[in-house]
Amino acid sequence: MTAIKHALQRDIFTPNDERLLGIVNVCKAGKKKKNCFLCATVTTERPVQVKVVKVKKSDKGDFYKRQQTWELRDLTVVDAKDASKENPEFDLHFEKVYRWLASSTAEKNSFISCIWKLNQRYLRKKLEFVNVSSQLLEELPKAEESVPSGESQSVAGGDEDALDDYQELSAREEQDIESMMEMCEYAISNAEGFAEKLFKELQVLDGANIQSIMASEKQVNILMQLLDEALSEVDTIEGKLSSYEEMLQSVRDQMDQISQSNRLIQISNTNNGKLLDEIQFLVNYMDLSKGHIRALQEGDLTSPKGIEACINASEALLQCMNVALRPGHHELKAVTQQQLLFAELRDTFARRLTNHLNNVFVHQFNHFSHFKMTIPQYYRSSCLSLPGHDQSSTLSQHTADLTLPKHSPLHRDLLRYAKLMEWLKNTHREKYEGLSRTYVDYMSRLYEREIKDFFEVAKIKMAGTSKEAKGKFGLHGSSGKLTGSTSSLNKLTVQGSNSRRSQSSSLLDMGNMSASDLDVADRTKFDKIFEQVLSELEPLCLAEQDFISKFFKLQQHQAVMPPLAQPETEEFDGSAPSRILPQAEHRHSLSSEKDMVRQMMNKIFQSIEPELNSLIALGDKIDSFHSLYMLVKMSHHVWTAENVDPASFLSTTLGNVLVTVKRNFDKCISSQIRQMEEVKISKKSKVGILPFVIGFEEFAELAETIFRNAERRGDLDKAYVKLIKAVFMNVEKVANESQKTPRDVVMMENFHHIFSTLSRLKISCLDAERREAKHKYTDHLQSYVINSLGQPLEKLNHFFEGVEARVAQGVREEEVSYQLAFNKQELRKVIKEYPGKEVKKGLDNLYKKVDKHLCEEESLLQVVWHSMQDEFIRQYKHFEGLIGRCYPGSGITMEFTIQDMLEYFSSIAQSH
Repeated sequence: MTAIKHALQRDIFTPNDERLLGIVNVCKAGKKKKNCFLCATVTTERPVQVKVVKVKKSDKGDFYKRQQTWELRDLTVVDAKDASKENPEFDLHFEKVYRWLASSTAEKNSFISCIWKLNQRYLRKKLEFVNVSSQLLEELPKAEESVPSGESQSVAGGDEDALDDYQELSAREEQDIESMMEMCEYAISNAEGFAEKLFKELQVLDGANIQSIMASEKQVNILMQLLDEALSEVDTIEGKLSSYEEMLQSVRDQMDQISQSNRLIQISNTNNGKLLDEIQFLVNYMDLSKGHIRALQEGDLTSPKGIEACINASEALLQCMNVALRPGHHELKAVTQQQLLFAELRDTFARRLTNHLNNVFVHQFNHFSHFKMTIPQYYRSSCLSLPGHDQSSTLSQHTADLTLPKHSPLHRDLLRYAKLMEWLKNTHREKYEGLSRTYVDYMSRLYEREIKDFFEVAKIKMAGTSKEAKGKFGLHGSSGKLTGSTSSLNKLTVQGSNSRRSQSSSLLDMGNMSASDLDVADRTKFDKIFEQVLSELEPLCLAEQDFISKFFKLQQHQAVMPPLAQPETEEFDGSAPSRILPQAEHRHSLSSEKDMVRQMMNKIFQSIEPELNSLIALGDKIDSFHSLYMLVKMSHHVWTAENVDPASFLSTTLGNVLVTVKRNFDKCISSQIRQMEEVKISKKSKVGILPFVIGFEEFAELAETIFRNAERRGDLDKAYVKLIKAVFMNVEKVANESQKTPRDVVMMENFHHIFSTLSRLKISCLDAERREAKHKYTDHLQSYVINSLGQPLEKLNHFFEGVEARVAQGVREEEVSYQLAFNKQELRKVIKEYPGKEVKKGLDNLYKKVDKHLCEEESLLQVVWHSMQDEFIRQYKHFEGLIGRCYPGSGITMEFTIQDMLEYFSSIAQSH
């Protein structure tokens, strides 16, 4: 092993300026044994680097080569596998774990001991040695005794001792040694002689040193004398220093006393400054001027200057009461007295303000509600006191303006107290709530009276003419029954209605109002009245809501107690001064301020929704078509209100009323459909255009005018679909039940009218129904023409139908003439029965019959007659074709030509 170590040092490590300190012969554990050497080396240059090198013989086996190198600082764990038993296996943990099997346990222990010493000497990071005995790490391995002495000493002992005792020579020392060895020729060849010579020279030098010391005795004595003198001088200086120290000690004591006195003075000044700050704080923030006190106690709450003075005084008082007192201030008697004074001033001013505002509310209410004869009262009294008085003139005279009283003067007067209400809200919540309830109570009674009178006038105006006013209000005259013609259009009766207008059965309940009076002008008048009502209500509600928000200070988004609620609250203790904390005084969960405003508005205007519903019911009773106007107007106002504030009282109320209007609109549509289903036809007269078809036309014309650019167009489109389906179904029903008028005529005329109506109005949602109506009209026109044309040439038609039947059964066309019933003689006999005169006579009778079937309103006679002409020509050509194919070469022709037919049709049409 020593030879290998020297060889490795010479061939591998010396050229790289490295020294080999430890070596072990190993192979990888668990694999085929391929021996290699693990070497522990250090560099000869500083800083020293410690490495573990894996050395392996070359494949040829004549030299060694480095295979892998690890830095010792990268080693983390050394695992000896077993600390109590001899085991040649060990692991080295670098970036991965390397498992080795040493050739002997002694070599493994020697290598691990070398690694431990290198770690202790050169590395700051201490390695972790696992399963290694402490004895092995503290002493040289005992296992050295079991190996040969030369090898053990050379590997374990020699190098490790060298590792401990070795110290490099400096360049100066190396140079001196080389110079000394050059002076002696045998320094290298005879080391013992060279060493003996050096020893002799050392003895000579030591003797010379001793002689030199003995020769300098006199100088030593002189030096000792000088040292004694120096010591005496030192003693003198120390005495002076002691006296100086005593003097300084007295000065220090005096300075300590002065410092202590200064510190006490500084503390006193600091305390005085803090006390002055506290006094100034209390004086500045808890002092209320005499002017403010006077304004709170006896300030004028009626004049603008007095109100302004009270506002400034109340704000100053609130600031004084809400000042954030520091710890200990409550213990001061002056502070307690000031708080008691503030509480007394607060309670006094709150009582004065509450009483004054209550008086203002009562005065304003009495002013606005002072007894005066309202328009409906004056109207009724005039009619009753003056017999024979023209009610229509009275109505026009006293109901010319449908307006609501404006309360802007009241709002303007009260808004002067808005800041005082805010102060009251922050200081006396129960008084603030009491004023809120008082205001709501007075205003609800005032608005209820005004709104009731306003809607009564609106109802009078809505009734319109004196006849309608009689029927609704019973002003004079006797009630009569609904008059008018009971005959239906074209002798068609409709149960529940005799009008071609709205046919709403609710019209019959009006008593004195005939359906003929309810024309477009009446509906336009109703639309204006209803719009005027909504236009008056909207600014009234918005103005009142804006006033409530400003006056009661509800515009900030804070949770406040609703004034309408009356919870059981504790009595406010005015004698106990405390900071006003509004949020801490809330006793229960509260809604947002918008909810509170809406609650106040609901109570103030609690009569608006019932009155609106009553007005809507009246309008619907007068004419169910009024629901169309109301739906459009109400939807527009709801949309406008929601754009301003979706959660406001106005939008909520109008939204609720809109539901009623929509319900009436749906009821109107259902009524129209029901009346269509109740139609009965006369057995003695022709049908013509059905009343509900005309009714749908009028409804659509009116609806398109009303719903132009309306927000609720979708509701109308849905109603259109329901109505048109009912119209289609009931037209077919009447056509099937008709006995006097052919079914095709009923279908043709009514669907032509429906198609014309839909084409003219251009209702996009009914495009499919328009196409269907055209298709039905065309089909039934063609069916009627074909069925009617079979009558003038009946025998000829029957003959050629038989010919076509034989051909259809398989008889060849040229062989049909051999059939006994269809030979040439039979054909000539049939043709002779229809000369030109007979054909013209038959067509003339057909024209009269068609004229009797068709109604005059639709003007389809010429259209049908022209279609019959075209169909007749088509049949003529068809008959000629059959004659040419089935009777070739017979020379048989019709008794009249196409030109003759054209003249027949033209002359008949002109003669009628």
